[in-house]
Amino acid sequence: MKRVIAIVGLTLAGLAATAAVGGQALRQSAPVAPAGGGDALGRLVLPQTQALFDGYVRDDKMPGIVAAFGVGDRPTWFVSAGRIATDAGAPQATPDSLWRVYSMTKPVTAMAAMMLIEEGKIGLDDPVAKYIPAFKTMRVATDPEQNLASVPAVRPITIRMLLTHTSGLTYNIIAKGALLKEYERLGILPAAVSASIEPSMRRTRPATLAAFADQVAKAPLIAQPGTAWNYSVGLDVMGRVIEVASGMPFDRFVDTRIFAPLKMTSSYWTVPAAQASRLATNYAFTGAGLAPLDPGATSVYLQPPSFPYGGAGLVMSARDYDRFLHMLADGGTLDGVRIMKPETVRLAMSNLLPAGVTFGGVGGATGGASANAVPMGYGAGGSVYLADGPGGMPSRGTYGWGGAAGTVAFVDPVKKVRGTIMVNYFPADRWPVRQETVQALAADLSRFKR
Repeated sequence: MKRVIAIVGLTLAGLAATAAVGGQALRQSAPVAPAGGGDALGRLVLPQTQALFDGYVRDDKMPGIVAAFGVGDRPTWFVSAGRIATDAGAPQATPDSLWRVYSMTKPVTAMAAMMLIEEGKIGLDDPVAKYIPAFKTMRVATDPEQNLASVPAVRPITIRMLLTHTSGLTYNIIAKGALLKEYERLGILPAAVSASIEPSMRRTRPATLAAFADQVAKAPLIAQPGTAWNYSVGLDVMGRVIEVASGMPFDRFVDTRIFAPLKMTSSYWTVPAAQASRLATNYAFTGAGLAPLDPGATSVYLQPPSFPYGGAGLVMSARDYDRFLHMLADGGTLDGVRIMKPETVRLAMSNLLPAGVTFGGVGGATGGASANAVPMGYGAGGSVYLADGPGGMPSRGTYGWGGAAGTVAFVDPVKKVRGTIMVNYFPADRWPVRQETVQALAADLSRFKR
């Protein structure tokens, strides 16, 4: 019993972080959950969390939800409820259902970059122009909402700045006014939303990652490089850096260097037709409730993207994302296979912000991190706790990020706790899933203390 109490307590510690933070190389059919594991174990150990998820489905807040929680190298606990769509007869939501993780792609891309930094093929403070010449001469807008008037950038954009959103680039989901119109004109739209919207986005979006990166370099920056945190397409541009530095297409690099060795067999840039039945429908909340935005059966993710989106392009299962986080928690190794050195993982999950730059959070609807009483920094593609939370929970160094359709991921490298939550709806902050899950886990912990 003491062991169970300790495990639940550690899980609570790790998930507390999420209250504030927000491939085709090796493809097989969905793996089968081991006997006695999966949902049965999660339901047994975390009944209040299970009840919370059951309530979400019962109250029509979402059709389905899956979470994965891990402590050290013990079997992962999966908690799930509902189905992957509201359609009659839709499959149950399981650890192997497929979900659009959107910005939870960013940590994957960032770790791919860190692998090349480890190998000396990329320098953390190299100028991006070393890999993409179009970035050699950048300009900064003086009033980006009103017009595109600009002044020269006083320093080059670096790899560090791309990884930490301090490059001066922005996002079409963040930009406003004149700069937003310029991003739309240039086709700086690196995400798939739905099959109905995709044709209009493809009319301006470049057809290759190389062309996309060159288009990004044409737009004025929102701030001088290295002076402020602005959520951005930086990790999409990083995808181009990765393929230049590695000599391999970006998606192939991720597939062969991360997904294949970690046996992440349900992580896709394009979902194969044979796996479409596992793909959840993405919904949008309207005045009438949930409306299907991108049905799984006809999803935009069943067709190849214009190019692989390093900031928001992946579809993954909870089981797969848990394996990725497990690798980080174990210092770059999983099941005896090492893909990164421990020191590289520590660097990636440390505060990499340029001197003088702070991270104050980003809107919850983006899937990112909210402002928090505990100071936070930013590492390679994700936010980082700079101090322990109350009572040491979560630990200093806890790293994580979320996705625009409500997904959540975190890893506490001190306590070796990790967590993933999978849902699919816009906006991501429609329900306080992160906070309520923390409360449910607290209830589970108190049950064991009796």
